[in-house]
Amino acid sequence: MFDISFSELLLIAVVALIVLGPERLPKVARTVGHLMGRAQRYMNDVKSDIQREMDLEEINKLKNQMQDAANSVRSSVNDSVNTIKDPLSEAQQALSDLHKPLDTPTEPVAAEKKAALPDTAEAAQPASTATPDNASKAKE
Repeated sequence: MFDISFSELLLIAVVALIVLGPERLPKVARTVGHLMGRAQRYMNDVKSDIQREMDLEEINKLKNQMQDAANSVRSSVNDSVNTIKDPLSEAQQALSDLHKPLDTPTEPVAAEKKAALPDTAEAAQPASTATPDNASKAKE
């Protein structure tokens, strides 16, 4: 962390032993160790927070790119659907226009159909042709 070599660390320990004395040196070393541990944890927390923020920014950039790609795909699909729908709706309109004249018959066509059909009153009466069975019944 501080890039201190072993010889520099040894020199600091000797100076601390002389200045503090052998009685207070273990307590001070323990306190310095705790402070160094806290500082390292704090630095690691800051590093992890910064890393999370950078990852969050990258994720947001990726999310925006995916949304742009999805929007472009959606618009291209909608365009292709519209290019297909337009001719189909025109064809449906043309078919419905063709069915309209066929559904409503005109007067000459109705008169021709009526003339072609036999009269229902005449068709309902039995024929008066003489058959052997009918002849015997007629005599009675």
